[in-house]
Amino acid sequence: MKVQDIDPSAFLVDGGQWTAREIAHQPAVWAEAMAQAAASDLASWIAQALSDPRTRVVFTGAGTSAYIGDSLVPVVARRWSRIVESVPTTDLVAAPRSGFPADVPTLLVSFARSGNSPESVAAVDLADAMLAQCRHLVITCNADGALAAAAAARPDARLLVLPDRTNDRAFAMTSSFTTMLLVAARLFGVITEAPSVAGEAALRHGAVVARELVDAGFDRIVYLGGNALHGLAREAALKMLELTDGQVIAMHETPLGFRHGPKTIVNESTLVVMFISNDPLVRAYDLDLLRELRADGRARRVFAIGAQPGDRAAGVDLVVEGLADADEFGTIAPFVVIAQLLALRRSASLQLTPDQPSRSGTVNRVVRGVVIHPMATEG
Repeated sequence: MKVQDIDPSAFLVDGGQWTAREIAHQPAVWAEAMAQAAASDLASWIAQALSDPRTRVVFTGAGTSAYIGDSLVPVVARRWSRIVESVPTTDLVAAPRSGFPADVPTLLVSFARSGNSPESVAAVDLADAMLAQCRHLVITCNADGALAAAAAARPDARLLVLPDRTNDRAFAMTSSFTTMLLVAARLFGVITEAPSVAGEAALRHGAVVARELVDAGFDRIVYLGGNALHGLAREAALKMLELTDGQVIAMHETPLGFRHGPKTIVNESTLVVMFISNDPLVRAYDLDLLRELRADGRARRVFAIGAQPGDRAAGVDLVVEGLADADEFGTIAPFVVIAQLLALRRSASLQLTPDQPSRSGTVNRVVRGVVIHPMATEG
């Protein structure tokens, strides 16, 4: 089935033209980027790199790019039976000995939209300095970024630059996040095709849901996702925080972890959004908490998003079509589209400019002001 670009006009808000466009074109861009990945030899290169069972995989990036690794770790570890970790570049440069605790063969997979954050190149340099054997895979949206240049100059590195449309011009990462996530999953043999049809369904539903929830009002939001969906919950919370310039308090948790203290955030101005897992065991815990939160009656609204036809009978508000047979990972990209639209609509309701929401100008599309300090020598 050919995936068409979706007209972004249904999502447009004042000052958010780029954000709306980049959210809307995701299903088509996913299909394009997946075809690009399939035509490359990177999957076989990864398989060769992982032929040594000692090889450790480390996914890295900063901010939203770090959450790609969080989402990939469970499925890649299961697929390859290897040690797989997600360590943000911001942690690697500050505590490299913790990020690279042992000199073992390593495949460092770096994700970056622009590739110009100071930590991006520094993390690659530190890996080479600390490890005798380290291969690099760089997945980026910017052919002209510093990280792309660093990868091109290394004989032990491979570079994949995604279609230019993934290099989001708006402040917030939207299509860059989902496309890097799906392409990496394709290269590591986790998925074979993009959930583009489900993504289109998520766009249709998301436009209606975002308007409904924003019109109802909320000043706090909690995103809950368990197991493989926790990275999704983290990214959804960050999108809301970024696009509302911090005016909406946003947090994330796992459904089981939420009861252990974080639940105190819930009050009459709180919207709780639950991502219901397709894994039967995780889903059972999700639905337990969904019933509990509704019985508490404290939140402004508890809104659940799922993918199973039977979820409606269990009280799930929105069931995204086309994902009933997907594993947990397969639901992430379509689900996050809904969170992106919700953040866009809430930003506009605050009379912000979603394409550049920071009124103070102290938060930027590409991080500034980072000084990379030399690693202290052990004495």
